[in-house]
Amino acid sequence: MRSIVYSRTGDSSVLTAIERDLPQPGPGEVRIRVAVSGVNPTDWKARRGGTAVETLGEVTPNQDGAGIVDAVGDGVGSPGVGERVWIHLAQHERPTGTAQEYTVVPAERAVPLPDGIGFDLAASLGVPAMTAHRALTVHEDGPDRLSPGALAGRTVLVAGGAGAVGHAAIQLARWAGATVIATVSSDEKAALARAAGAHHTVDYRSEDTARRILEIAPGGVEHIVEVSPAANFALDTTVLANHGSIAFYADNGGGEATIAVVPAFAKNIRIQGLLMYTVGQRALTAAAEDITAALRDGALPVGEDAGLPLTWFTLDATGAAHDAVESGAVGKVLIDVSGDNR
Repeated sequence: MRSIVYSRTGDSSVLTAIERDLPQPGPGEVRIRVAVSGVNPTDWKARRGGTAVETLGEVTPNQDGAGIVDAVGDGVGSPGVGERVWIHLAQHERPTGTAQEYTVVPAERAVPLPDGIGFDLAASLGVPAMTAHRALTVHEDGPDRLSPGALAGRTVLVAGGAGAVGHAAIQLARWAGATVIATVSSDEKAALARAAGAHHTVDYRSEDTARRILEIAPGGVEHIVEVSPAANFALDTTVLANHGSIAFYADNGGGEATIAVVPAFAKNIRIQGLLMYTVGQRALTAAAEDITAALRDGALPVGEDAGLPLTWFTLDATGAAHDAVESGAVGKVLIDVSGDNR
């Protein structure tokens, strides 16, 4: 089988295409014929400077993807051979991700797909959708699971509504019944956020962001899905409602943040960091189940008309796919591993 690997960290030139023997699933594992591999910022960051090479040796990158199960190890009841699945955390604490024709993962990281869901959508889930799910389920007053109506009566602010996590957060919050406000940096990104389902967009470069948000939600917002705490914590404490939550998942804009103490404690604000690689299986299982339910309801479409443009690469162009994500490509970058998906 054809596989993309690196054995030292660095820029995308360390990625090489090689031929490997077909891997065999062990107990509790499944082997998947990969159709599409999804690329996330953590994939290029790990390749550029992570510790996986030191601990695992030769590494095949990319955490997310989609394909068809073609072999199972002992003790696996689901998914079964022939089932179409979406994959998450394929390369977490393992040497082989989805940038290859076949990959082996623990069975719980391969989630059966509802009928009619394409591999392009399936490979766009994983880290972004599960991060968004977690961000929407850490409020003091719940809910800890998402479903239609679970966020009814609440207002959610999504920072960076045109990004992959922001897109998923808008869609999941809208599916769960929330009113959604997204901050954006341009008219083009505003259009993408609205296409994803945001009720309101606010351009933080041209508008008085706090004033505009509080015009939309005079009592403040209950949930904030935050991509840039260094830049936005002052705004967040201003626009949050009493007992509101800030869930942050990235360090865009800087690695250190400050927060005004009095507004934070006066409003009983909850600040929750989250990282899918360390969040634990309970949260991952909840996210996988709820995301799959949202898929059945048609709530998570992708493509430019749905607010998430797709940019495609071939397997041999995995390096270029990593470079596209590193350079800030808008939407989702996908690798057509099987050659049948564009």
